[in-house]
Amino acid sequence: MALAFEQQPKESDKAFAAFSLYLSQGPERSLAKVAQKLGRSKVLMEKWSRKFDWGARVAAYGAHMALVEREAAEAMTREKGVDWAKRYQELREAEWKERWELVAFAAEVRRRWMARAERCGTLEGYARLLELASKLGHSACEKPMERAEVTGPDGGPIRVEVQAALKKIYGKPLPGEVVDVEAAPVPAALAGTGEAKHD
Repeated sequence: MALAFEQQPKESDKAFAAFSLYLSQGPERSLAKVAQKLGRSKVLMEKWSRKFDWGARVAAYGAHMALVEREAAEAMTREKGVDWAKRYQELREAEWKERWELVAFAAEVRRRWMARAERCGTLEGYARLLELASKLGHSACEKPMERAEVTGPDGGPIRVEVQAALKKIYGKPLPGEVVDVEAAPVPAALAGTGEAKHD
């Protein structure tokens, strides 16, 4: 069955050519312009327009073209989505491959480090290789790295006060600080002599 904007049953070739010209004129279309261009009367154009419902056919064409454009845009979006999904998968596979290569490299570094009497490199470098391999592995598997955060009081940063720590360990108690002390037993020989002094 013909679409509304295609040639209709019982529509002559001349009438369809007139409609096609009318349709192609866009928003500025008019029956008078079609009549003038074809060298026909405006009355004949009005007759064909009523008989073959040119107004409804123009609207059907507009709706059809809107649908075609929407489908084309959706197809393009789907194609881009597939393309990006493919690129993302390639990235994940590359990260996974790189992870295994780093693990193998780290194992070789460790083997060489253990085999030598004189150490070359550091274990810190080895640890960094393993950390990077772990990050790549987590990224490739789309699994976030679990991080344990150690915080100070009320979730704030940890503060290390070296002076206070040293005084606490080796020196006098900090002001206001209570220190528990056990009393040492006084030897019997000193108990009656008064030599034991108390501060």
